[in-house]
Amino acid sequence: PSSLAEAASYELLRQSFSVGARTQSVRRSPRRREEFMYTVYILKCADGKPYTGCTKNLDERLQRHNNGYVPATENRRPVKLVTYLVFNDKYKAFEFEKYLKSGSGRAFTKKHF
Repeated sequence: PSSLAEAASYELLRQSFSVGARTQSVRRSPRRREEFMYTVYILKCADGKPYTGCTKNLDERLQRHNNGYVPATENRRPVKLVTYLVFNDKYKAFEFEKYLKSGSGRAFTKKHF
């Protein structure tokens, strides 16, 4: 390397590859990662107020809401699905649900849905 910056880049690159090589050699077998889709949904309850939730199985969850098995909506039935968004990352889905339940998220929901 001819400059300090090139030397630092080279060292960082070398460390990255050596860490990756060690990590791969430690694993005995590839991990099987199950793929789930996570759905953030908004319902309109009989009292006219929205309910926001997150689930892996939307059809089952809607049945549970309408059959009274969800305490937050058992006295607000029937519920109607307003909209839903599907995520392949569980954490992003939960973050978005949390946002929709915040003050600015409620304003967003009210304005767009």
